[in-house]
Amino acid sequence: MHNRPSSLGLQWFAPLGIELAGINQTVSDDWEVALVRDFQEVFTEQLGKYKGSPISFNLCPDIAPIRLKPRRVLFALKPKIDEQLDKLIAQGVLEPIDHARWETPIVTPIKPDGSLRICGDYKATLNHALQQSAYPVPVVQHLLHSLGGGKVFAKLDLAQAYQQLPVDAETAEAQTIVTHRGAFKCNRFQFGVSVAPGIFQSLMERLLQGIKGVVPYFDDVLIAAPTRSQLEKRLRMVLQKFKDAGLKVKKEKCQLCTERVEFLGYLLDKQGIHPTEKKLAAIKNAPRRRNKTDLQAFLGLINFYNIFLPKKATVAEPLHRLLDKKASWFWGRREEQAFQQVKDLLTSDAILIQYNETLPLTVTCDASPFGVGAILSHVLPNGTEAPIAFFSRTLSKTERNYSQLDKEALAIVSAIKRFHEYVYGRSFSIITDHKPLLGILAGDKPTPHILSPRMTRWSEFLAAYDYQLRHRPGKAIPHADALSRSPLPEFLDDPAPTLSTLQIETLTSPPLTAQDIASETRKDPCLARVLSWVERGWPEIEPNDTFKPFKNRQTELFSQKGCVLWGDRVIIPERLQNKVLKLLHDGHPGIVRMKALARSYAWWPGMDGQIETWVGDPVFAKNFTGDPLWVPAKITQLTGPRSYRLETTDGRLWKRHIDQL
Repeated sequence: MHNRPSSLGLQWFAPLGIELAGINQTVSDDWEVALVRDFQEVFTEQLGKYKGSPISFNLCPDIAPIRLKPRRVLFALKPKIDEQLDKLIAQGVLEPIDHARWETPIVTPIKPDGSLRICGDYKATLNHALQQSAYPVPVVQHLLHSLGGGKVFAKLDLAQAYQQLPVDAETAEAQTIVTHRGAFKCNRFQFGVSVAPGIFQSLMERLLQGIKGVVPYFDDVLIAAPTRSQLEKRLRMVLQKFKDAGLKVKKEKCQLCTERVEFLGYLLDKQGIHPTEKKLAAIKNAPRRRNKTDLQAFLGLINFYNIFLPKKATVAEPLHRLLDKKASWFWGRREEQAFQQVKDLLTSDAILIQYNETLPLTVTCDASPFGVGAILSHVLPNGTEAPIAFFSRTLSKTERNYSQLDKEALAIVSAIKRFHEYVYGRSFSIITDHKPLLGILAGDKPTPHILSPRMTRWSEFLAAYDYQLRHRPGKAIPHADALSRSPLPEFLDDPAPTLSTLQIETLTSPPLTAQDIASETRKDPCLARVLSWVERGWPEIEPNDTFKPFKNRQTELFSQKGCVLWGDRVIIPERLQNKVLKLLHDGHPGIVRMKALARSYAWWPGMDGQIETWVGDPVFAKNFTGDPLWVPAKITQLTGPRSYRLETTDGRLWKRHIDQL
């Protein structure tokens, strides 16, 4: 078959509507297999260790060392944290010590596979004293244009990049983390240290200096060449440098030979460097308006940039007419033409500005009930903002059930993921109109002790960036609001996904499933309202005493699978509380242990008091468990017609009111 002539040539593809898409990598050649074999040491799963000089910090002498207490660890998470600590000790990353001048508590975001990642919360300690690296983060355009003439490409990804770099003794002590097992100094460079990007980029550029067609950008390395043989030669030179330096790459994330590669927001192929359409897609592909509210939100974009567009009023006039109170809604050819012209204005050179490494950066984010939007801007010397890129996307069905707090946080995390190549390694501001986020995701404050697993994961994701979170009222950011209310119909993966299973479902024989709890939550008169407030916003009026325990924790509550959670503990409806207590009391643990078990999986107002009663009062326990150990051996009536003294089989005495038997 392969030797026969083709009866259908490429020239027929267009007339017949045939298109090849999604091909961005060639079939592996023999030299690629040989390359991996020859550099097995570099492609290994083991953690690399840089053989050069250890990393050293410059600490500000005017700032005294900070020592913070370890965070309380949930009983159920201790084995997982211990597992990760043991792994990092075996890798040589951590080393137990008695104490240090600097001690930073850890945060433990849960990954999608259920395992944990241990991260130092350095924004609360060490980052305050670090003198920023003087090494400039390279300008993306300069890096890409240095490739020149590339027709085939390779991309390498360093595994646990920062932790491949040893640090000196003083730096190891400064990075010390403190856990439930005591203090551990960090002998390797740690994620979340503010100077890490500049130091790492400087090291990579020195290491690969002199190899033509090679662009290192933090933990990614792009190699370009005019031919496959030249690409192989350059790849071998890079991998030899890594081998000599003791560095390792993550094989499954590497591309060893491709004719088209996306790198730093640009598409590279043999024709040259092309900006991806993602930069302007949020405007260019914005769907037509369906009603006056949608149109008014979209026109907020052009009104925000009014100063740059003297002809704006003329172009948008047909659209403004639709907003008249007496005007009926009709979207015809004239309105569609004006809409397209407005989009052309928003993506024209009159508004858009080229990225400039010397101008301040801001990322303005907003979320609506069905979408998120963001704008990356430069702040000009006169204080006005000029956009560099736009972003919007539709929320998935699951994301639409997030609380408003989580939606606003998702807008931030999604925007930073999209604008990564612009903001990573340099200082910038994030603007939000949701004030509660300032106490949760602020870049210079400790991570709160109790957060949802989702928010903890997002907080850890943002720890890699040097940002300040600022609040502006919603009326001051109509441009971001407009994008969130006219999102592109695309669904993206969560940039920092987390475990979707409730902790209580991870028990060996879970007493309840999320479905059980969600069903009773909808029937519970208290929790049903709390769930509604979590997902749609809390009322401004002060709730009655029944709801105060929830109102006081409103920034720590979130919903998942129809359940309400406080941190990573599911809130149990009243009708299921006794079932949970019965399970936790299995084996008759003491009060302290039973509380620790309960706090790992569940919560409800007054839970600790109920546990004390359950464990300490045999008659109360028997009423629910039927445990023969607690059958009273002797009952004596005391003063009053309905009071009794009970003596149990083990000789303990209790006094109860008869109504409670």
